[in-house]
Amino acid sequence: MSETVITPHGVASRPRPDVPARMGERTRTGLGVAGAAVGLGVAGDVLLRSTPWGLNLTLWTLALVGAAAALRGWADTEEGAVGWMPLAAGVAALTAWRDSPTLKALDLWTLAIILGLAMVGARGGRVRLAGIAHHAVGLLASLADALIGAGALLFRDVRWAEIPARGGTRQVAAALRGVLIALPLLLVFGTLLAAADARFERMLGGLVRVDFASATAHVVFALLFAWLAGGVLRTLVIGGEEHGRELPRPRVLTMGIVEAGTALALLDALFLAFVLVQLPYFFGGADAVRAAGSPSYAEYARRGFFELVTVAGLVLPMLLFADWSVRRERRGHVRAFRLLAGIQVGLLFVIMGSALHRMRLYQQAYGLTELRLYTTAFMLWLAVVFGWFAWTVLRGQRERFAWGALVTALQAVALLHVVNPDAAIVRANAARPDAATRFDAAYAASLSADAVPPLLTALPAVPGAARCRAAERLLSRWDASEEDWRSWSLSRARAVRMVERRAAELREMRCGPAEAPPARAVRRNEMSS
Repeated sequence: MSETVITPHGVASRPRPDVPARMGERTRTGLGVAGAAVGLGVAGDVLLRSTPWGLNLTLWTLALVGAAAALRGWADTEEGAVGWMPLAAGVAALTAWRDSPTLKALDLWTLAIILGLAMVGARGGRVRLAGIAHHAVGLLASLADALIGAGALLFRDVRWAEIPARGGTRQVAAALRGVLIALPLLLVFGTLLAAADARFERMLGGLVRVDFASATAHVVFALLFAWLAGGVLRTLVIGGEEHGRELPRPRVLTMGIVEAGTALALLDALFLAFVLVQLPYFFGGADAVRAAGSPSYAEYARRGFFELVTVAGLVLPMLLFADWSVRRERRGHVRAFRLLAGIQVGLLFVIMGSALHRMRLYQQAYGLTELRLYTTAFMLWLAVVFGWFAWTVLRGQRERFAWGALVTALQAVALLHVVNPDAAIVRANAARPDAATRFDAAYAASLSADAVPPLLTALPAVPGAARCRAAERLLSRWDASEEDWRSWSLSRARAVRMVERRAAELREMRCGPAEAPPARAVRRNEMSS
């Protein structure tokens, strides 16, 4: 609003000093985002301080997704990120299904990537038809937005001068500022005065008896989650600058077909030589491994697998970089490159087959562990990704590769939850022919709640000393009185219920004086597990 005034130069209008400018749409939206972020920070402190994360992470993510959807509808923004919200909620719900720490870590990484891609979509990026470098830049930009977006929200998006501050509103705001200033002073001086006089302390009724370390931890935790939620919500609701869809390719990183073809041909020759050496092992089986002059059975099975997984993991980024950097000067150059790269992919499939063959022999000889299972799953996923690489990149459709690889990764994570790795490990090891003497009950008991049902089934057949230690560990780990509802998951609830149901049987299995190992040995076993 303005008022009319008379000046030496005539009649003019000027803004009235006591009436602020009308609140803009961006300021209004920014205040809504800030309020939602504060609520999410408090919810994060209440829910997420309990670990391992399970139901609490699901609830907090649902609150984040719900706040983003509500704010986007309120601000009437474009629908670029809406499709990602149910997917984020679904991934968060996986943490309330399985209890495996490895699966939960995969869930967290997957959730972070989904939220990052949702932020890319909110900035106007095209996620489905973008290269790997474009995705990487977009995710880094999303990470930067999450870390510093709250600052931009408070100091750039919200124009504080636009907020009405007349009459009662101004007085309420001033009173709130006074309360915030006085609160820490009241706590400090009230605590000192209560400590000086017991009668005064009784009169206060313990109101100022505050654990400053705990209070500080709560405040820091809430502020941390509020800050991150503010950065994520700001991008999802307000949006931001879209990064370029085409990333420049520096001249120094480009290669001609001669350099790239020579390098790929030499690598193809190396891979072919390795494949020819592996053929007797493929067709001869264990007898060929044990033949004179061959490596020992244990060395062949154990040593080679992880090296071959590393080879397969390094070849993919190498081929992607080579395809990106090769100059397309002539059509024949492109065909030559694709031929050499295709040969390398074909040879790599044979090498991955050799790796899986070694792992099968290794498992038959020594059993299954988390490292062996997850590495095998990674190798199988790489095989799918290499097939997708051949179908897209080697056919001139590079822009489709990144999205397909991401979809297969999401499918692999979901499939691992269905497979239930910890339970599969216990079942596989308990089904071995020598399980009566070699089943590692202590290792099985150290796994997550997912492993409890098959372990309870296998425990009666385990020899005495190993059985009693596993029973003691089950009773101590899965005590219903120590469970926090925030860490609830379907697997944990089932494990607690089954252990409680068979508590009497497990107590009968506990170690007696003759079976109990020395205290030092018990501590050492617990540390190693």
